[in-house]
Amino acid sequence: MSVSEDDARRLDQADPGHRELFHVPPATGGRYPEVAYFAGNSLGLQPKATRSELLEDLDAWAALGVEAHLEAKRPWLPYHELLTDLAARLVGGLPSETVVMNSLTVNLHLLMVSFYRPRPRRDRILVEDTTFPSDSYAVRSQARFHGLDPDVAVVRVPTDGIVDFLERQGESVALVLLGGVNYLTGELLDIPGITQLGKAKGAIVGWDLAHAAGNVVLRLHDWGVDFASWCSYKYLNAGPGALAGAFVHERHLSDPSLHRFEGWWSTDPAVRFEMAPVATPPPTVDAWQISNPPIFSMSPVRTSLEIFDRVGMPALRERSVRLTDFLEGLLAEREIVTPRDPARRGCQLSVRVRGGAGELSRRLRHEFGVIADTREPDILRLAPVPLYSSYHDCWRAAEALRQL
Repeated sequence: MSVSEDDARRLDQADPGHRELFHVPPATGGRYPEVAYFAGNSLGLQPKATRSELLEDLDAWAALGVEAHLEAKRPWLPYHELLTDLAARLVGGLPSETVVMNSLTVNLHLLMVSFYRPRPRRDRILVEDTTFPSDSYAVRSQARFHGLDPDVAVVRVPTDGIVDFLERQGESVALVLLGGVNYLTGELLDIPGITQLGKAKGAIVGWDLAHAAGNVVLRLHDWGVDFASWCSYKYLNAGPGALAGAFVHERHLSDPSLHRFEGWWSTDPAVRFEMAPVATPPPTVDAWQISNPPIFSMSPVRTSLEIFDRVGMPALRERSVRLTDFLEGLLAEREIVTPRDPARRGCQLSVRVRGGAGELSRRLRHEFGVIADTREPDILRLAPVPLYSSYHDCWRAAEALRQL
């Protein structure tokens, strides 16, 4: 479609987002002072409040030492509880089902300890054929840990074949573990539908929500998802390597048959300092915690979750659809591998390009101040994030691609 730069700026005046809450890097190329940032699906921008709020937590250490566990403005001992309700609302879980801890793949391993229980004739793990490599490594190592051949136990199926496979061979599947939004194509899978089908076939259904949390509206409790995990450094803007989140449905929380690794933070806080040799796990997902929460890593996650809680995922999703539709229209002549239906995607558009995606991305940044990311050999990923991306950013990206 034909859209002028002035048209894009007028759209920003009518639908501005929340760019003022974030640090947007300066451009090193092109004619604009700030970059047009489309890599929030890899690393989100820093909220302006992050630095001051993290410094407040650091100052508590300087001023109070060990007493900050109880006397800080945000006491350290129950600090992780400050994130619980926020994270639960973000993913549509109950507070008892939701926790912020560890990193994504560590959480998936801890959850698979409980939920991957292979037995004869039901030992397969179903993943999508383009699952993120770390998930592939994780499920293969879990199969190997149970004495199985990962080349046999792990089944890789194209996303458009998942339902058919479950309908035909679901009785052989012990665990379904899929990405809610595919990292490569940006496709949003039918999380409630696949969950319902997998469970009807007797499988446990878990989700990697790294590209879904903070991107699309989630209702994990209502959908009956068994477990899930997500990272916080992409759409959740909590910084590189930020702490991840985990969800376990309440029907599993008091199941004594579940295996689970335990540690200092797995026991009921009411009796933690009785120093008993046997853990007393609470009937919440907190029982899956192991170690003391890292306060200074939790601080940026809390800051970002508070932004999402104020703005609300429904409003963000609505703006995301408008913004992504706008970018798609500007790229109408390009080969977009992401589904065209807004209900089947988040805010990422994956564009197939010629001549090497990496070189194109480099030129976009240095010649036009447009930051995207790539998956070699030929996929350029553009994610107009509704919190801080603008219609003018989208126009800049399309114009840069046209010139290149």
